[in-house]
Amino acid sequence: MLPLLLAAPVVLAAAAPALPAPSPQRLRRSVTALGGFGTRHTLSTTTDPKRGIGAARDWTATQFRAIGADCGGCIAVERIARRFTGPRAPDGVVVEDVLGIQRGRGAHGDDLGRVVIVGAHIDSRVTDVMNATADAPGANDNASGVALVLEAAQLLSRRRYDATIVYAVFSGEEQGLWGAELLADTAKARGWPVTAMLNDDIVGNTIGQGGKRVGDYVRVFSEGIRAAEPLADQLDRRAEGGEDDGPSRALAKAIAGIAADRHGLEVFLDRRPDRFGRGGDHEPFLRLGYPAVRFSVAVENWDRQHQDLRTEGGRVYGDTIEGMDFDYLAGVTAINVATLDRLARAPAAPAVAAVSGALSRDTTVTWAAVPGAARYRIRWRRTDGRDWTAARDVTGTSAVLTEVPIDDTYIGVSALAADGSESLVTLAGRERR
Repeated sequence: MLPLLLAAPVVLAAAAPALPAPSPQRLRRSVTALGGFGTRHTLSTTTDPKRGIGAARDWTATQFRAIGADCGGCIAVERIARRFTGPRAPDGVVVEDVLGIQRGRGAHGDDLGRVVIVGAHIDSRVTDVMNATADAPGANDNASGVALVLEAAQLLSRRRYDATIVYAVFSGEEQGLWGAELLADTAKARGWPVTAMLNDDIVGNTIGQGGKRVGDYVRVFSEGIRAAEPLADQLDRRAEGGEDDGPSRALAKAIAGIAADRHGLEVFLDRRPDRFGRGGDHEPFLRLGYPAVRFSVAVENWDRQHQDLRTEGGRVYGDTIEGMDFDYLAGVTAINVATLDRLARAPAAPAVAAVSGALSRDTTVTWAAVPGAARYRIRWRRTDGRDWTAARDVTGTSAVLTEVPIDDTYIGVSALAADGSESLVTLAGRERR
């Protein structure tokens, strides 16, 4: 029988100040306002001041500016745009993202330093994806996500962080994830070192198809083997394992731990990039190698997704505010806010970590130094488990784990800030030369 891996002592730091609770009332007001634009279809009008996606994006920018004004200008608004053409926009359409940028202490000039992103798409649709004129309130899909992003900005804007937080509102999701592609490409072109991207899409209901109610957890989807992983790295992973420890899966595990510590909603750690055969705005970030996950409700109600507003045979169709649960949305928001707070305070994860110790009962761990790290946390578990079961805090960039055999153990390393905020965990593999 394999030996039980016992946890070594972990240095505990003083707890960070408690985060304010999200407001269900404020979330409701945001969803109500967004529904008031009639439709937010990507191909809808951009010139009408009261209807269509243009008016909705203008309203969103106004909300970011108001939040920024309340914190002395800590949030700047940027609007980026690009023209896209595809089967769902054969004549082309200008897709615009509205960004609220909260610069961190590491930002200098055009360099934002390390970046964490929380995003949601603002566009809505009805049954016919090409119908740009019918009313499409898109309450849950996805005014709920936009309301969450605005609430996160409201709650975090009065805090100062080492990292920059980008609050992103995308267009073009229903046409082809175009707004997310635009921001991912922009991040790459500007050289942003993105620590994490949180995509919130359909995050505000607890009554699912057929009346099933589930309100005690939220699903977090994450890739295991990276979409951006070169073939050589995939072959190394086949030899070494760690399919459950890529950067996005490490992000999802961190979110699950944060949720568990809050004693609120639980996280269902869904070990797929997204729902079966479907996709979302985190995918363009995954393709470029950024850690990214998707939040979505525990149970979906397809009568209230992508439907014309109508009642047939006593069944109500359409994505209206009556189908939402704002206390639940506040719970999902709280998990997002706590995750952003931790990752914006923590250093970056080690760029690389390595282990050696074949033909030995002991394992040597080494890793790259991280700027701003006060110390490091080595985590490990048996290879038949998914969750880290043991940890040790150290200074320096190497350590020996006695009686921890490399053949039967996965090992990772994270970086810690002075206040104990922990980065994502970097899985240690064979040393590359």
